[in-house]
Amino acid sequence: MRHLTTTDTDALWAGIDDQRARTATLLDGLTPDQWDHPSLCDGWTVRHVAAHLTGQQQRVRDALGFIIRHPRILRSMPLNTFIHDAVVLQAEELSTEQIVTRIRDGIGSRRHNPGLTPLETLTDILVHSQDIAIPLGIDLPMQPSLSALAATRRWDTRNTWLATVNRQLPLNNYQLTATDADWSRGQGPDVVGEIGAILLLITGRTAALQQLTGEGADALRHAEARSAQ
Repeated sequence: MRHLTTTDTDALWAGIDDQRARTATLLDGLTPDQWDHPSLCDGWTVRHVAAHLTGQQQRVRDALGFIIRHPRILRSMPLNTFIHDAVVLQAEELSTEQIVTRIRDGIGSRRHNPGLTPLETLTDILVHSQDIAIPLGIDLPMQPSLSALAATRRWDTRNTWLATVNRQLPLNNYQLTATDADWSRGQGPDVVGEIGAILLLITGRTAALQQLTGEGADALRHAEARSAQ
């Protein structure tokens, strides 16, 4: 990861705050049925994803407190199972109003989860806000410059433990090129579209393929259709 200047860092956190505010506003207007609607995350409803976003600023003591209240969570392994089970418990504990309030309360704070960087916080709010908005048919734009920053981080860490929380798509043999940002990675058949859709693809969201074009996008759609049969 390249070193972020003070200006970069200020812009990053301003973008996180903006996405948090607009996500909270979106959630505030949802009906009970929409809260229970499936999200882009397998097995998670909109409520589950929103509850997950309340945990972006957890400290070690917060995590310990959660484990003390729910000791059975220690049997939830590997990592993705732990995250899933913790989110389900969190969603049961919090009302919709509390979820929205907690997301809004994060605005202005620069605390991020231990062991991660602000770039993970950025990716989390960008991608998960789309996990909520897209299945509901709601347009929730992302700033291309911020999406490019998150996409770079996700591309550079795609072979590390940070990528294990996402579905792994076979993207190494494709060239991903953004139409709204100066961003291109990889070599091979073209996958072309807005950087927000590319970010979703890198993080395992095949729904993004509807927004992408090129020979590579066609090949990925074909492979996805075959795997669904």
